[in-house]
Amino acid sequence: MQAIRFHQFGGPEVLQLDTVDDPMPGPGEVLIAVKASGVNPVDTYIRSGTYGPRPLPFTPGLDPAGVIEAVGEGVTALFVGQRVYAAGVKTGAYAEKCLAEAALTFPLPNSLSFEQAAGINVPYATAYRALIGRAQTRAGERVLVHGASGGVGIATCQLARSLGMQVTGTASTAEGRELILREGAHTALDHTQEGYLENQSFDVILEMLANVNLARDLTALNRFGRVVVIGNRGSIEINPRETMSRDAAILGMTLFNVPPDELAGIHAALYAGLENGTLRPVVGSTFPLTEAAAAQVAVMQPGKLGKVVLVV
Repeated sequence: MQAIRFHQFGGPEVLQLDTVDDPMPGPGEVLIAVKASGVNPVDTYIRSGTYGPRPLPFTPGLDPAGVIEAVGEGVTALFVGQRVYAAGVKTGAYAEKCLAEAALTFPLPNSLSFEQAAGINVPYATAYRALIGRAQTRAGERVLVHGASGGVGIATCQLARSLGMQVTGTASTAEGRELILREGAHTALDHTQEGYLENQSFDVILEMLANVNLARDLTALNRFGRVVVIGNRGSIEINPRETMSRDAAILGMTLFNVPPDELAGIHAALYAGLENGTLRPVVGSTFPLTEAAAAQVAVMQPGKLGKVVLVV
């Protein structure tokens, strides 16, 4: 089979298309013939070495969607030929085939395409954990999604709206603001405009670029407000007094810290929303597997509209 791998850490140019042996499922695993694979900012951090050492050569990709080709010993709830997406990859999803844990592989609702399904795992699980697991957001609270037009941002807008929260999203383009209003935000703000948070206050802020926005976020929190840091690309100076006067909290999160049983619970909740149409992954751009480097460049660009996906 063909797979994208990098043999050293570095920029997008280190990604290359290799021919490798097909993986074989062990006990409790499934082999997925990948049809589409989500591209996430975390993939670029892994490629650059920011997320610590990985065995080289390494195939990135955490969000496969496709068809089960084989099942390992003990797998009874899934079957060959079934359309699925996976949260527990054992081998990278930038490939024609990948292994996944059966317990973290889920049937794909018929209403969703493979490209949409490749936008479920990281974006929607991140949104759920940030809103519910970390911020413990309640219905009626005011939520700001800072940078809402990308995959995680759209997932957060849809989820927060469905749970009865008052949702404000930000985007840098008119097209992005129109998109987030369609996908659940009550209000859309232009975060390139000076003073766009003046006279605004929120109970919870989900932050996609903390190194730019965190200091400003703290001034826009209500008392007992929470900021959940989902994305960050550098350092920032903040005034801790802004947290003291509000009894506010800054909360970090990464899906790598979520235990498997909790992750399975998250996806059970997400599946209900996907099945009834409340949650609807939005595909912004697609690239063939051979253009994985270009896809990783695209996922880091500002002003993204929806999910970046590799089509296999």
